[in-house]
Amino acid sequence: MKLFEQKIEGVPQFVSYFGPVLDVLRDLGGEAKPKQVFEAIAERHEVPEDFLNQTNKNGQPKFNNRVAWARFYLVKAGLLYSPKRGIWALTEEGKATEMSDDLAVDIFRREHSALKADEDEDQAPEGEIVPDGVNYWFVGAAWDEGDQTPRFLENGIWQNGYDDKFSHLVRQMKQGDRIAIKATYTRKHDVPFDNRERAVSAMRIKAIGTITGNHDDGKTVEVSWEEIDPPREWFFYTYRTTVARARFEDDEMARQLVGFTFEGKDQNIERFLKHPYWAEKYAEDIEPLAAIEEQEEADDEQPIEPYGVDDIIADGGFMTLGTLQGMISRIESKKNIILQGAPGTGKTWLAKKLGKALIGKRNPSPGQLRSVQFHPSLSYEDFVRGYRPSSTGLVITDGIFLQVVEVARAQPDIAHVLIIEEINRGNPAQVFGEMLTLLENTKRSRADAIELAYRKQPGERVHVPDNLYIIGTMNVADRSLALVDLALRRRFAFVSLEPVLNDSWAAWCSDRGIDGETIDFIRTQMTALNNDISSDRSLGPQFRIGHSYVTPNETIEDAKAWFKDVIETEIGPLLEEYWFDAPERATEAMARLRNGL
Repeated sequence: MKLFEQKIEGVPQFVSYFGPVLDVLRDLGGEAKPKQVFEAIAERHEVPEDFLNQTNKNGQPKFNNRVAWARFYLVKAGLLYSPKRGIWALTEEGKATEMSDDLAVDIFRREHSALKADEDEDQAPEGEIVPDGVNYWFVGAAWDEGDQTPRFLENGIWQNGYDDKFSHLVRQMKQGDRIAIKATYTRKHDVPFDNRERAVSAMRIKAIGTITGNHDDGKTVEVSWEEIDPPREWFFYTYRTTVARARFEDDEMARQLVGFTFEGKDQNIERFLKHPYWAEKYAEDIEPLAAIEEQEEADDEQPIEPYGVDDIIADGGFMTLGTLQGMISRIESKKNIILQGAPGTGKTWLAKKLGKALIGKRNPSPGQLRSVQFHPSLSYEDFVRGYRPSSTGLVITDGIFLQVVEVARAQPDIAHVLIIEEINRGNPAQVFGEMLTLLENTKRSRADAIELAYRKQPGERVHVPDNLYIIGTMNVADRSLALVDLALRRRFAFVSLEPVLNDSWAAWCSDRGIDGETIDFIRTQMTALNNDISSDRSLGPQFRIGHSYVTPNETIEDAKAWFKDVIETEIGPLLEEYWFDAPERATEAMARLRNGL
């Protein structure tokens, strides 16, 4: 029986295409363009011309749509993925899988149950059938002088209103790409579902078009516009930045947004309300997760107080601009970084500042920047997911890590940061579990999603989104801790922080009332003490005392009395712990520190 006539009992006909898609991709070397797959299947299975020419009411080829539905389910099953735009490729599992009717039915039923949606095999899956290489852009149009939408529509252009932002994205826009003018805001009233008077992120689509040219100046593209009158309103999954590309090839929610915006489809509100982030946010009789959108701007074009590496220096980061920029660049590429250093080197302080710089805001919303501290009794069930008691018994509940993952997925165009303090105090293999694999910067996509030990529904797979960054801190002087797990080391970049008593530190102290003579005295005494600690074979450089101990946060009236108090109540007890088996060494070191006060 020929392919177009095959039908496995009890499932849609496109399920019969699962095997042919895998077979053709194997023969094509493991990856190919969609058009190559369509043509190869049609030729191999002798699909007649009259069937290939059949189209649905929207003019789409029915045959192509059935192949696309097969690919859609094979991606969800982890057998296919898209290594880049416009390419279908086999995963390692896909290369090794021999498809049978029973396996095809099993895949369909499992993934269909997780999807909770009905398919029309003559219609393309949302966002799946698009011209090769087409991108979908969502852009703002409100600058300081007001809404530019009328001017853009009249002149057939869209322009970037910034001189120092988004230029690299504008240069990526090319002829044939689709573009939409949007405005993002929050609403509490008159929304099409019960939001329990909590803020809802919304996005108004005011115009859509096709890019016809790019001036290649990072500022202007030419567009054939179609005004949307009245504008259409979309909820939940919104883009707050001025320029965003919908990553529909890797995100189901982005595919739905593309269908809503460019194909006129209705938004499936109920589907979004089942997403963990929004399900919790709008659930009855519970406090929503951090009330995230309560503190966000009412409009994505509204000015915010930016934050960058210059601000870290101004706030008391005694490092060079190049050093801090290097850290930011490393985090952006590796996705995960650990700040390690001796006590008092400002690890936690710097982690929070770097998080704000990544996000680009001085006061990010609570959901964008979260922190947790590891400790020996922390478990996978606490951090990732496990059973928790409730009024109805034990229920599977997400820990802080999966909460952050879902918030980052729901807000794809902005950076999210999780700070893990004292990351070496926990057992990484125990706390992260299978998520340790997904932290890797090369595994941040749906194609690498895996099933968790605790699943909320059959076939559920999880991946860590590309816009989630993890910053850990680690005290290298804590002798009670074991060596860091090698698997953790491979997935994190490590940056060592040193005690810093440079001119920037001196200027900070001077601004807070400490005279120059006392500043020099403190620097001399602390440098001598750290040299003694470094040369001690029982301690070493990792036990040096950081600058935070001698960095004031407020104005100091009596600098010498302040330093003496620091010695007695902070540095002294630490030295006694260092030399617990030689208390006279601690006493002598404290005496040398006080000498001259």
